[in-house]
Amino acid sequence: MGVSFDLTTIFAFIIAFAVFAYVVMDGFDLGVAMLFPFFPESHDRDVMMNSVAPVWDGNETWLVLGGGALFAAFPLAYGILMPAIYMPAIGMLLGLVFRGVAFEFRWRTVRGRFVWDFAFFGGSLVAALCQGIALGAILQGVVVSGRAYGGGWWDWLTPFTLLTGVAVVAGYTLLGATWLVMKTSDDLQNRAFGFARIFAITTLAFIVVVSLATPFLEEAYWLRWFAWPGILITAPVPIAVAAVAFLLFRAILNRREYQPFLLSLVLFFLCFAGLGVSIWPYVVPGRVTIWQAASPASSQMFMLVGISILVPIILIYTAYAYWVFRGKVDPAGGYH
Repeated sequence: MGVSFDLTTIFAFIIAFAVFAYVVMDGFDLGVAMLFPFFPESHDRDVMMNSVAPVWDGNETWLVLGGGALFAAFPLAYGILMPAIYMPAIGMLLGLVFRGVAFEFRWRTVRGRFVWDFAFFGGSLVAALCQGIALGAILQGVVVSGRAYGGGWWDWLTPFTLLTGVAVVAGYTLLGATWLVMKTSDDLQNRAFGFARIFAITTLAFIVVVSLATPFLEEAYWLRWFAWPGILITAPVPIAVAAVAFLLFRAILNRREYQPFLLSLVLFFLCFAGLGVSIWPYVVPGRVTIWQAASPASSQMFMLVGISILVPIILIYTAYAYWVFRGKVDPAGGYH
């Protein structure tokens, strides 16, 4: 359970940061798209898409960083995990392609707009579902034979992975609803509050179910969460989740505009922290540790120099973009 901050550990935290940044930043715009069927009016959909249009493309930077860093810093893990999740990974990428194309083409047609509305919704739904399935497939464990993946083509498809897939869909939709609460006004915001309440309940229900199921996947998970004295470290996580859930519902019921989105992000962080507690120090859960999978120290040091330069630049321009478009979306076009 201890953490020693050598170069390999630093890269593990860099990848964890990149993945979390992608989840929370791209998660809300995927969630906005998945709310499209509940807002059939074209005008509302225009506002919803405009709310994420300035930032959605940059959000995917973190997905590239996380995948590239995994390949470079932990090549053995990359070689084992990717064959195990080829199908959900391909599905996710195709979904993101359809979502991206819909952003460009929806504004260039009136007669065929319903096609791109469906592509925006469907691509986002597939991407979110596949991300959750991939997470579940990794968390439930993969078969390792020597230094390669030893499982079958369909090992990723189990009841647990479908559960985590739907859970991620619910969580992203909560982020999307709370984002709309923050970025819209009037009737659209009123309905967003309603969906925020519904998906807050749904997301918390999935958190409970997934949390109860996970310790039964691996003996190490059970020992990490329930064995003494490790429980002293893990117990604060569910307590914090309960406290944040209470604050989230209170913020929604009191119709706070910014607090629901921020508290949803905190909820995601706590879930992410719980995931880290479960699998640390493995990069292939229960099979390969981060040190066993690591590339040579010279390679990691070379990459660390580049990352230490590029990541601050990415953070600065991302923060600037969010600051420039910090206001509410004007239904007539633009921000105010």
